[in-house]
Amino acid sequence: MDAQTQTPEPMPTPEQPASAIPQSELDALTDKLIEKLKSVYDPEIPVDIYELGLIYKVDVSDEKAVAIDMTLTAPGCPVAGEMPDWVRDAVITIPEVTSCTVNLVFEPPWDPSLMSDEAKLELNMF
Repeated sequence: MDAQTQTPEPMPTPEQPASAIPQSELDALTDKLIEKLKSVYDPEIPVDIYELGLIYKVDVSDEKAVAIDMTLTAPGCPVAGEMPDWVRDAVITIPEVTSCTVNLVFEPPWDPSLMSDEAKLELNMF
């Protein structure tokens, strides 16, 4: 085969390191995290922050330290200084969680398209 007809070798991709937490345990912890995130509400909107789409990322380390990136419906939200604490306080009640940090981010900006269908239904946005 000449060089012009050869299929190039795929580029190697870095593999994600395997978690030290067994998958079943990680799944159970994920369910608990979602439950706790759903217990926090934006006081101006009768829908929890999870269904509103305010949670952008949740990372769990091998030591079960949780890091959350979240946003607000508006940068000038009156509870901007308090809501990350509400989220941390809810998550840290999970016995397996060793620590929790919550980072407020504004990229990408939140918009109603991030809401779940459940949230849209609750707010009559269909």
